[in-house]
Amino acid sequence: MTEAVPGKNVLGGELQNCSTDPMTGFYRDGCCNTGGSDAGLHVICSRVTAEFLEFSKKSGNDLSTPNPMYRFPGLQPGDQWCVCAARWKEAYDAGRAPAVVLEATHISALEFASLEQLQEHAVL
Repeated sequence: MTEAVPGKNVLGGELQNCSTDPMTGFYRDGCCNTGGSDAGLHVICSRVTAEFLEFSKKSGNDLSTPNPMYRFPGLQPGDQWCVCAARWKEAYDAGRAPAVVLEATHISALEFASLEQLQEHAVL
């Protein structure tokens, strides 16, 4: 696995921590960093909802069930997690996008969703 590439957030500032409980990020460093190994671009810091977890499961990515092999604890509504940018946008288009922590969302998310779309779901 290659090193994470520290980055800026979608607001242009320093990327902030998303969650350490559960420990998130493709690199399991608490941040939505990305790098060459992160093919899924796990860059959107989201506060997941039951509705989003169900949507993701039906779309082929079960985020509720623990998977120790990948150090994945399984998520509960209210957990913050670095989700794949493409999946977040799919959920947005379906009216099921979870809340977004803008300061902890990597700027590369803007390749999939506009800042305005992310701001519509911003955690205040």
